[in-house]
Amino acid sequence: MTDDDPGTAVRRDRFSGGPAREFLSSLAADAAIFEADLAVDRAHTVMLAEQGIVDDAVAGAILDALADVEAAGHDDLSDGEDVHEAIETAVIDRIGPDGGRMHTARSRNDEVATCIRYRLREDLLAAAEATLALREALVDAAGEHTETVMPGYTHLQPAQPTTVAHYLLSYEGGIARDTERLLDAYERVNRSPLGAAAFAGTPFDIDRERTAELLGFDGTVRNSTDAASARDFLAEGSTACATLATTLSGLAEDLVIFSNKGFVELSDAYASTSSIMPQKKNPDTLELARGVAGDAIGEATGTLSLLKGLPRAYNRDLQRAHAGVFDIADDVREATEVAAGAVATAEWNDATLADAAGEGFATATGVADLLAMNGMPFRTAHEIVATAAESVSDDDSAADAAAKVDEATRKVTGEALSAHVSREAVVSALDPAASVASRDSAGGPAPAAVADELATAESGIEADTATLTAERESLAAAAELLASEVDSYV
Repeated sequence: MTDDDPGTAVRRDRFSGGPAREFLSSLAADAAIFEADLAVDRAHTVMLAEQGIVDDAVAGAILDALADVEAAGHDDLSDGEDVHEAIETAVIDRIGPDGGRMHTARSRNDEVATCIRYRLREDLLAAAEATLALREALVDAAGEHTETVMPGYTHLQPAQPTTVAHYLLSYEGGIARDTERLLDAYERVNRSPLGAAAFAGTPFDIDRERTAELLGFDGTVRNSTDAASARDFLAEGSTACATLATTLSGLAEDLVIFSNKGFVELSDAYASTSSIMPQKKNPDTLELARGVAGDAIGEATGTLSLLKGLPRAYNRDLQRAHAGVFDIADDVREATEVAAGAVATAEWNDATLADAAGEGFATATGVADLLAMNGMPFRTAHEIVATAAESVSDDDSAADAAAKVDEATRKVTGEALSAHVSREAVVSALDPAASVASRDSAGGPAPAAVADELATAESGIEADTATLTAERESLAAAAELLASEVDSYV
């Protein structure tokens, strides 16, 4: 602006001063959408020229000024309420009043909604890419440990033996659903609101599909009020990130506990030591990954809370809706990358795991299953094994434990164990490795079942990688198209 015409492109004298100006401003936080705003300005200007709404020469001058603004960077922008106003002011300062034609047939309402979607879709793809790396790490580690027996827990109590592979693939399945949620959210984010104006459309002959194409969106949000005011995509994106962070928190918690038990050793690259106790090796990165979940859940809750009481159409509350979502998306992505590195470099202690796999009479269910498979009602078998569990200890050999099962059978049924199954078969069922091998139902821990699960997981990773690659290629093609159209004017 000039000395004769003070203020910004939007507010000028009447609303450009006062003690609330700084409170109203989101310019600092808008650094996250600086590049997005420039892309939106360029696409809108190209469309205006193509539709004959602004002259080609004016469009060229605006686009040339936008290049200067981009080169100078966000920090060079003058004070303003937001990045949109500051960029428009900078363009007008460079080329004069014609710079204001850039805002023809547009409001900051549809502009900011478009910028947020433009930025958030990149965050969602980055988070999805991180989940793919974690899934690959889980699958690779699982492939190395299909026969590594370990204790499985419910309520943090020894429950049944399983394998490291089966355990790791349980998280691959959860992270795979997180990938799906992120990609599903991306589909709804990747719709253009541009052209909705304040909320009631515009009388200008604009082409909304053209700006959507130039910006790489898959289409438009059709209703102009919905387009300008909706932020449900932020709630969905933040919730998808919070759900991923919750899955990560579970994995991190397990590995912290397993590290304490000596089941697994993290690489030094994913651990630290104490400032005062030099013998310590602390799983700090995983603890921080676990902590991110609280922040992510808080952001998702905060986003929904902000949106719950707003009337249609635009309200200034929405200015506070997106910056935290961008931040938490970055944090969750980084936590996912750290988890992938920790899993890929961890060393599992096969001997310690094998020793612990049978603790707490963890093969008891296998013995009950064996009795039931030989004709005994399962509830009777359950009672027998529960009775035996009262006297079986971790110091007992398999033969000793089988003898106590025999005693319990006589107590419950009045018959010897041999009337139902041989003691040798019970001894075998008490072996953790044999117990695992017997559980070959689909999705079970037996090596043969795990092999099928590994193949399914690998196929899922390939399919999701292809989807992610296609989306990135589509965005890259749109960016090239926009750049080419801009070049034709400058």
